[in-house]
Amino acid sequence: MSQFTFSSESVSEGHPDKVCDYISDSVLDACFAADPLSRVACETLVKSDHVVLAGEITTNAALDFDAIVRQAVKEIGYTDPSEPFCDTTLKLISLITAQSNEISQGVTAETSQSGDQGAGDQGIMFGYATSESDEMMPLPILLAHKLTYGLAQDRKAGKVDFLRPDSKSQVSVVYENNEPKYVSAVVVSTQHTPAADQARITEYVREDLGPRVLGAWWNATAPLYVNPTGSFIHGGPSADAGVTGRKIIVDSYGGWGRHGGGAFSGKDPSKVDRSSAYFCRYVAKHIIAAGLAKRAELQVAYAIGMAQPVSVKVDTFGTGDERAAEEFVKAQFDFRPRAIVERLNMLRPIYRQTTNYGHFGRPGLPWEDVTR
Repeated sequence: MSQFTFSSESVSEGHPDKVCDYISDSVLDACFAADPLSRVACETLVKSDHVVLAGEITTNAALDFDAIVRQAVKEIGYTDPSEPFCDTTLKLISLITAQSNEISQGVTAETSQSGDQGAGDQGIMFGYATSESDEMMPLPILLAHKLTYGLAQDRKAGKVDFLRPDSKSQVSVVYENNEPKYVSAVVVSTQHTPAADQARITEYVREDLGPRVLGAWWNATAPLYVNPTGSFIHGGPSADAGVTGRKIIVDSYGGWGRHGGGAFSGKDPSKVDRSSAYFCRYVAKHIIAAGLAKRAELQVAYAIGMAQPVSVKVDTFGTGDERAAEEFVKAQFDFRPRAIVERLNMLRPIYRQTTNYGHFGRPGLPWEDVTR
Protein backbone atom coordinates (compact mmCIF):
# COMPACT_ATOMS: atom_id res chain seq x y z
CA MET A 1 0.00 0.00 0.00
CA SER A 2 1.43 3.37 -1.06
CA GLN A 3 1.21 5.92 1.75
CA PHE A 4 2.35 9.54 1.89
CA THR A 5 1.50 12.83 3.61
CA PHE A 6 0.70 16.00 1.70
CA SER A 7 0.39 19.47 3.28
CA SER A 8 -1.10 22.73 2.02
CA GLU A 9 -1.48 26.19 3.54
CA SER A 10 -4.01 28.99 3.37
CA VAL A 11 -3.89 32.64 4.39
CA SER A 12 -6.74 34.93 5.40
CA GLU A 13 -7.91 38.13 3.75
CA GLY A 14 -5.96 40.09 6.37
CA HIS A 15 -2.60 38.65 5.34
CA PRO A 16 -0.54 41.53 3.83
CA ASP A 17 -0.27 39.85 0.42
CA LYS A 18 -3.99 39.14 0.35
CA VAL A 19 -4.74 42.75 1.30
CA CYS A 20 -2.88 43.67 -1.87
CA ASP A 21 -4.73 41.09 -3.97
CA TYR A 22 -8.06 42.38 -2.69
CA ILE A 23 -7.21 46.00 -3.43
CA SER A 24 -6.06 45.08 -6.95
CA ASP A 25 -9.23 43.09 -7.64
CA SER A 26 -11.33 45.92 -6.18
CA VAL A 27 -9.78 48.29 -8.73
CA LEU A 28 -10.49 45.76 -11.49
CA ASP A 29 -14.13 45.40 -10.48
CA ALA A 30 -14.55 49.17 -10.29
CA CYS A 31 -13.33 49.38 -13.89
CA PHE A 32 -15.64 46.61 -15.14
CA ALA A 33 -18.64 48.04 -13.29
CA ALA A 34 -18.45 51.10 -15.55
CA ASP A 35 -16.59 49.83 -18.62
CA PRO A 36 -16.63 46.13 -19.57
CA LEU A 37 -13.90 46.74 -22.16
CA SER A 38 -11.39 47.96 -19.57
CA ARG A 39 -7.82 46.70 -19.76
CA VAL A 40 -6.40 46.38 -16.27
CA ALA A 41 -3.12 45.26 -14.78
CA CYS A 42 -3.07 46.61 -11.23
CA GLU A 43 -0.37 45.80 -8.67
CA THR A 44 -0.47 46.83 -5.01
CA LEU A 45 2.16 47.10 -2.30
CA VAL A 46 1.35 47.75 1.36
CA LYS A 47 3.61 48.53 4.28
CA SER A 48 2.99 50.36 7.56
CA ASP A 49 0.64 53.25 6.73
CA HIS A 50 1.20 53.25 2.96
CA VAL A 51 -0.55 51.71 -0.03
CA VAL A 52 1.18 51.92 -3.42
CA LEU A 53 -0.79 51.26 -6.61
CA ALA A 54 1.16 50.59 -9.80
CA GLY A 55 0.33 49.20 -13.20
CA GLU A 56 -1.40 49.90 -16.47
CA ILE A 57 -5.09 50.69 -16.84
CA THR A 58 -6.99 51.79 -19.94
CA THR A 59 -10.66 52.43 -19.17
CA ASN A 60 -13.55 54.84 -19.61
CA ALA A 61 -14.44 54.41 -15.94
CA ALA A 62 -13.98 57.40 -13.63
CA LEU A 63 -11.93 55.86 -10.85
CA ASP A 64 -11.54 57.23 -7.34
CA PHE A 65 -8.53 55.17 -6.29
CA ASP A 66 -8.50 56.63 -2.80
CA ALA A 67 -12.10 55.61 -2.12
CA ILE A 68 -11.62 52.15 -3.66
CA VAL A 69 -8.55 51.43 -1.55
CA ARG A 70 -10.04 52.66 1.72
CA GLN A 71 -13.25 50.70 1.19
CA ALA A 72 -11.32 47.49 0.48
CA VAL A 73 -9.19 47.92 3.60
CA LYS A 74 -12.29 48.65 5.68
CA GLU A 75 -14.04 45.50 4.41
CA ILE A 76 -11.05 43.39 5.40
CA GLY A 77 -11.19 44.80 8.92
CA TYR A 78 -8.22 47.14 9.34
CA THR A 79 -10.16 49.92 11.01
CA ASP A 80 -8.20 50.55 14.22
CA PRO A 81 -6.70 54.08 14.10
CA SER A 82 -4.20 53.15 16.81
CA GLU A 83 -2.50 50.85 14.28
CA PRO A 84 -0.31 52.21 11.45
CA PHE A 85 -2.40 50.43 8.78
CA CYS A 86 -5.96 51.73 9.01
CA ASP A 87 -8.59 52.55 6.41
CA THR A 88 -9.06 56.15 7.58
CA THR A 89 -5.41 57.10 8.06
CA LEU A 90 -3.46 55.26 5.34
CA LYS A 91 -1.54 57.18 2.68
CA LEU A 92 -2.00 56.31 -0.99
CA ILE A 93 0.61 56.59 -3.74
CA SER A 94 -0.71 55.96 -7.27
CA LEU A 95 1.65 55.05 -10.11
CA ILE A 96 -0.93 54.02 -12.72
CA THR A 97 -0.38 54.58 -16.45
CA ALA A 98 -2.24 53.43 -19.60
CA GLN A 99 -1.71 50.05 -21.25
CA SER A 100 1.14 49.91 -23.75
CA ASN A 101 -0.01 50.46 -27.34
CA GLU A 102 2.14 47.53 -28.47
CA ILE A 103 0.33 45.16 -26.13
CA SER A 104 -3.05 46.63 -27.04
CA GLN A 105 -2.53 46.11 -30.77
CA GLY A 106 -1.83 42.41 -30.18
CA VAL A 107 -4.78 41.87 -27.86
CA THR A 108 -7.39 43.81 -29.84
CA ALA A 109 -8.99 41.70 -32.58
CA GLU A 110 -9.06 44.52 -35.14
CA THR A 111 -5.31 45.12 -34.94
CA SER A 112 -3.99 41.70 -33.95
CA GLN A 113 -1.81 39.86 -36.48
CA SER A 114 -3.92 36.75 -35.84
CA GLY A 115 -7.12 38.60 -36.81
CA ASP A 116 -8.66 37.64 -33.48
CA GLN A 117 -8.25 38.70 -29.87
CA GLY A 118 -4.73 37.68 -29.02
CA ALA A 119 -3.28 36.54 -25.71
CA GLY A 120 -2.18 39.41 -23.48
CA ASP A 121 1.16 37.74 -22.91
CA GLN A 122 3.08 34.59 -23.57
CA GLY A 123 3.03 31.97 -20.84
CA ILE A 124 1.87 28.60 -19.58
CA MET A 125 -1.27 27.98 -17.55
CA PHE A 126 -2.46 24.90 -15.67
CA GLY A 127 -5.80 23.66 -14.38
CA TYR A 128 -6.47 20.71 -12.11
CA ALA A 129 -9.41 18.73 -10.77
CA THR A 130 -9.78 15.57 -8.70
CA SER A 131 -12.61 13.31 -7.60
CA GLU A 132 -11.29 13.14 -4.02
CA SER A 133 -13.71 15.84 -2.82
CA ASP A 134 -17.15 17.11 -3.83
CA GLU A 135 -15.50 20.40 -4.81
CA MET A 136 -13.09 18.50 -7.09
CA MET A 137 -10.21 20.05 -5.15
CA PRO A 138 -7.25 18.44 -3.38
CA LEU A 139 -8.31 17.92 0.23
CA PRO A 140 -5.36 19.61 2.03
CA ILE A 141 -5.91 23.05 0.46
CA LEU A 142 -9.68 22.71 0.78
CA LEU A 143 -9.41 22.07 4.53
CA ALA A 144 -6.80 24.79 5.03
CA HIS A 145 -9.16 27.32 3.40
CA LYS A 146 -11.99 26.20 5.67
CA LEU A 147 -9.91 27.10 8.72
CA THR A 148 -8.89 30.59 7.58
CA TYR A 149 -12.38 31.34 6.30
CA GLY A 150 -13.79 30.18 9.63
CA LEU A 151 -11.43 32.48 11.49
CA ALA A 152 -12.55 35.43 9.37
CA GLN A 153 -16.24 34.63 9.77
CA ASP A 154 -15.95 34.26 13.55
CA ARG A 155 -14.04 37.55 13.75
CA LYS A 156 -16.56 39.49 11.68
CA ALA A 157 -19.53 37.97 13.51
CA GLY A 158 -18.01 38.83 16.90
CA LYS A 159 -18.12 35.17 17.93
CA VAL A 160 -14.79 35.66 19.72
CA ASP A 161 -13.41 39.06 20.63
CA PHE A 162 -9.67 38.40 20.39
CA LEU A 163 -9.25 37.63 16.68
CA ARG A 164 -7.63 40.12 14.31
CA PRO A 165 -7.52 40.04 10.48
CA ASP A 166 -4.13 38.43 9.77
CA SER A 167 -4.07 34.61 9.95
CA LYS A 168 -2.69 31.45 8.33
CA SER A 169 -3.42 27.75 8.43
CA GLN A 170 -1.77 24.54 7.29
CA VAL A 171 -3.24 21.05 7.03
CA SER A 172 -1.44 17.74 6.49
CA VAL A 173 -3.38 14.80 5.05
CA VAL A 174 -2.28 11.16 4.90
CA TYR A 175 -3.02 9.41 1.61
CA GLU A 176 -3.13 5.70 0.90
CA ASN A 177 -3.15 4.64 -2.76
CA ASN A 178 -3.78 8.30 -3.68
CA GLU A 179 -6.94 8.47 -1.57
CA PRO A 180 -7.12 10.83 1.47
CA LYS A 181 -7.52 8.91 4.72
CA TYR A 182 -7.04 11.25 7.68
CA VAL A 183 -5.62 14.57 8.84
CA SER A 184 -2.26 14.10 10.53
CA ALA A 185 -1.44 17.68 11.63
CA VAL A 186 -3.00 21.15 11.77
CA VAL A 187 -1.29 24.53 12.14
CA VAL A 188 -3.23 27.72 12.88
CA SER A 189 -1.61 31.11 13.40
CA THR A 190 -3.87 34.06 14.03
CA GLN A 191 -3.28 37.64 14.98
CA HIS A 192 -4.95 38.46 18.28
CA THR A 193 -5.43 41.10 20.93
CA PRO A 194 -2.83 41.45 23.71
CA ALA A 195 -5.40 40.18 26.24
CA ALA A 196 -5.61 36.71 24.65
CA ASP A 197 -2.93 34.15 25.41
CA GLN A 198 -1.88 31.04 23.50
CA ALA A 199 -3.84 28.68 25.74
CA ARG A 200 -7.11 30.54 25.19
CA ILE A 201 -6.69 30.64 21.42
CA THR A 202 -5.70 26.97 21.33
CA GLU A 203 -8.81 26.02 23.26
CA TYR A 204 -10.97 27.94 20.77
CA VAL A 205 -9.36 26.18 17.80
CA ARG A 206 -9.41 22.71 19.39
CA GLU A 207 -12.88 22.79 20.93
CA ASP A 208 -14.79 24.99 18.47
CA LEU A 209 -13.24 26.12 15.18
CA GLY A 210 -11.54 22.89 14.12
CA PRO A 211 -14.39 20.44 14.74
CA ARG A 212 -16.98 22.86 13.36
CA VAL A 213 -15.32 23.77 10.04
CA LEU A 214 -13.50 20.52 9.28
CA GLY A 215 -16.37 18.27 10.30
CA ALA A 216 -15.60 14.59 9.73
CA TRP A 217 -12.02 15.45 8.77
CA TRP A 218 -11.24 16.91 12.20
CA ASN A 219 -8.80 14.59 13.98
CA ALA A 220 -8.74 15.30 17.70
CA THR A 221 -5.69 13.07 18.15
CA ALA A 222 -3.54 14.79 15.51
CA PRO A 223 -0.90 17.33 16.58
CA LEU A 224 -2.33 20.85 16.71
CA TYR A 225 -0.01 23.85 16.59
CA VAL A 226 -1.64 27.20 17.41
CA ASN A 227 0.49 30.35 17.22
CA PRO A 228 3.66 28.25 17.58
CA THR A 229 5.86 31.28 18.38
CA GLY A 230 3.76 31.89 21.50
CA SER A 231 2.03 35.10 20.42
CA PHE A 232 0.92 36.93 17.27
CA ILE A 233 -0.13 40.43 18.33
CA HIS A 234 1.62 42.48 15.66
CA GLY A 235 0.43 41.53 12.17
CA GLY A 236 -0.97 42.71 8.90
CA PRO A 237 0.61 45.50 6.85
CA SER A 238 1.42 47.36 10.08
CA ALA A 239 4.08 44.72 10.71
CA ASP A 240 4.87 43.15 7.32
CA ALA A 241 5.01 44.22 3.69
CA GLY A 242 2.56 42.77 1.20
CA VAL A 243 2.59 42.58 -2.60
CA THR A 244 0.01 41.45 -5.16
CA GLY A 245 0.52 37.97 -6.57
CA ARG A 246 2.71 36.34 -3.91
CA LYS A 247 0.17 33.72 -2.87
CA ILE A 248 -0.39 31.93 -6.19
CA ILE A 249 -0.15 28.44 -4.66
CA VAL A 250 -2.68 29.37 -1.97
CA ASP A 251 -4.86 30.76 -4.78
CA SER A 252 -4.76 27.54 -6.79
CA TYR A 253 -4.21 23.94 -5.63
CA GLY A 254 -1.99 24.20 -2.57
CA GLY A 255 1.00 22.79 -4.40
CA TRP A 256 -0.74 19.65 -5.64
CA GLY A 257 -1.54 20.72 -9.21
CA ARG A 258 1.12 22.55 -11.16
CA HIS A 259 1.14 26.34 -11.54
CA GLY A 260 2.43 28.28 -14.52
CA GLY A 261 3.74 31.13 -12.37
CA GLY A 262 1.42 33.96 -13.37
CA ALA A 263 -0.63 35.65 -10.65
CA PHE A 264 -4.39 36.14 -10.97
CA SER A 265 -5.45 39.22 -9.01
CA GLY A 266 -5.58 42.66 -10.57
CA LYS A 267 -5.66 41.35 -14.14
CA ASP A 268 -8.56 41.60 -16.58
CA PRO A 269 -9.34 38.42 -18.56
CA SER A 270 -7.42 39.53 -21.65
CA LYS A 271 -4.46 38.39 -19.52
CA VAL A 272 -4.42 34.63 -20.07
CA ASP A 273 -2.51 34.23 -16.80
CA ARG A 274 -5.94 34.60 -15.27
CA SER A 275 -8.60 33.68 -17.82
CA SER A 276 -6.88 30.61 -19.24
CA ALA A 277 -5.93 29.29 -15.80
CA TYR A 278 -9.59 29.58 -14.87
CA PHE A 279 -10.60 27.88 -18.12
CA CYS A 280 -8.13 25.04 -17.59
CA ARG A 281 -9.72 24.41 -14.20
CA TYR A 282 -13.13 24.45 -15.90
CA VAL A 283 -12.03 21.92 -18.50
CA ALA A 284 -10.37 19.67 -15.91
CA LYS A 285 -13.61 19.63 -13.91
CA HIS A 286 -15.54 18.64 -17.04
CA ILE A 287 -13.19 15.68 -17.57
CA ILE A 288 -13.90 14.47 -14.03
CA ALA A 289 -17.64 15.13 -14.30
CA ALA A 290 -17.76 13.16 -17.57
CA GLY A 291 -16.26 10.15 -15.81
CA LEU A 292 -13.18 10.14 -18.03
CA ALA A 293 -10.69 10.20 -15.13
CA LYS A 294 -10.37 10.57 -11.36
CA ARG A 295 -7.65 13.20 -11.69
CA ALA A 296 -7.05 15.57 -14.58
CA GLU A 297 -4.64 18.38 -15.35
CA LEU A 298 -4.54 20.73 -18.34
CA GLN A 299 -1.54 22.70 -19.57
CA VAL A 300 -2.01 25.42 -22.18
CA ALA A 301 0.66 27.69 -23.65
CA TYR A 302 0.27 30.95 -25.59
CA ALA A 303 2.30 33.41 -27.62
CA ILE A 304 1.59 37.09 -27.01
CA GLY A 305 -0.82 38.54 -29.57
CA MET A 306 -1.80 35.12 -30.95
CA ALA A 307 -5.32 33.72 -30.49
CA GLN A 308 -4.75 29.98 -30.78
CA PRO A 309 -2.61 28.39 -28.06
CA VAL A 310 0.71 26.93 -29.16
CA SER A 311 0.03 23.76 -27.16
CA VAL A 312 -2.67 22.00 -25.14
CA LYS A 313 -1.80 18.99 -22.97
CA VAL A 314 -4.08 16.67 -20.97
CA ASP A 315 -2.78 14.44 -18.16
CA THR A 316 -4.98 11.98 -16.28
CA PHE A 317 -2.15 10.44 -14.22
CA GLY A 318 -3.17 6.91 -15.14
CA THR A 319 -6.64 7.34 -13.61
CA GLY A 320 -8.61 7.22 -16.85
CA ASP A 321 -8.56 7.00 -20.63
CA GLU A 322 -6.17 9.79 -21.55
CA ARG A 323 -6.78 9.50 -25.29
CA ALA A 324 -10.54 9.79 -24.76
CA ALA A 325 -9.99 12.80 -22.47
CA GLU A 326 -7.84 14.48 -25.12
CA GLU A 327 -10.48 13.93 -27.80
CA PHE A 328 -13.17 15.22 -25.43
CA VAL A 329 -11.20 18.40 -24.79
CA LYS A 330 -10.45 18.93 -28.47
CA ALA A 331 -14.10 18.54 -29.44
CA GLN A 332 -15.72 20.52 -26.63
CA PHE A 333 -13.45 23.45 -25.68
CA ASP A 334 -12.09 26.50 -27.49
CA PHE A 335 -8.99 27.98 -25.83
CA ARG A 336 -8.87 31.25 -27.78
CA PRO A 337 -8.98 34.22 -25.35
CA ARG A 338 -12.15 35.65 -26.89
CA ALA A 339 -13.90 32.26 -26.70
CA ILE A 340 -12.90 31.79 -23.07
CA VAL A 341 -14.18 35.23 -22.09
CA GLU A 342 -17.49 34.66 -23.87
CA ARG A 343 -18.08 31.16 -22.55
CA LEU A 344 -17.43 32.14 -18.94
CA ASN A 345 -18.96 35.64 -19.25
CA MET A 346 -15.87 37.25 -17.77
CA LEU A 347 -16.28 40.94 -18.63
CA ARG A 348 -18.09 41.62 -15.36
CA PRO A 349 -17.17 42.89 -11.88
CA ILE A 350 -16.90 39.37 -10.41
CA TYR A 351 -13.29 39.31 -9.30
CA ARG A 352 -13.29 40.59 -5.71
CA GLN A 353 -15.18 37.44 -4.74
CA THR A 354 -12.33 35.30 -6.09
CA THR A 355 -9.51 36.93 -4.13
CA ASN A 356 -9.67 35.06 -0.84
CA TYR A 357 -9.86 31.39 0.21
CA GLY A 358 -9.05 30.05 -3.23
CA HIS A 359 -9.94 30.98 -6.79
CA PHE A 360 -11.15 27.41 -7.28
CA GLY A 361 -13.43 25.04 -5.42
CA ARG A 362 -16.05 27.58 -4.35
CA PRO A 363 -19.63 27.82 -5.67
CA GLY A 364 -20.87 30.78 -7.66
CA LEU A 365 -17.83 31.15 -9.92
CA PRO A 366 -18.50 30.47 -13.61
CA TRP A 367 -15.42 28.27 -14.09
CA GLU A 368 -16.69 26.01 -11.30
CA ASP A 369 -20.02 25.36 -13.04
CA VAL A 370 -19.81 22.15 -15.08
CA THR A 371 -23.36 22.64 -16.35
CA ARG A 372 -22.28 25.57 -18.57
